[in-house]
Amino acid sequence: MKLCFSQMEETPIPQFKGGEKTTYSRFVDDCVNRIMMNRLEPGASIGLHTHTGNSEVMYILSGTGKAICDGVEERLGPGDCHYCPEGHAHTLINDGGADLVFFAVVPQHN
Repeated sequence: MKLCFSQMEETPIPQFKGGEKTTYSRFVDDCVNRIMMNRLEPGASIGLHTHTGNSEVMYILSGTGKAICDGVEERLGPGDCHYCPEGHAHTLINDGGADLVFFAVVPQHN
């Protein structure tokens, strides 16, 4: 199935998971996977949260920032992939000067 993120409406999510500013998301959720194209403006973040019952894969398309996973900081840029396994906690922070754009998949376990 082809997903055309460029044709989807961008949904603003203020202070997502307790983060700073607004996360902008284009997504499909079929109750099996949540597949997202997200954008964080400079200074925006996704709050620290634990993946209970699922995991998350993030692939950075543009911009720079950092993930903090279980207290360990990882610098991220285009082409980098961040994985947060089930039972672990992470946050994503755009501390760069341009939008941080990333593709993410969160499996929805039943």
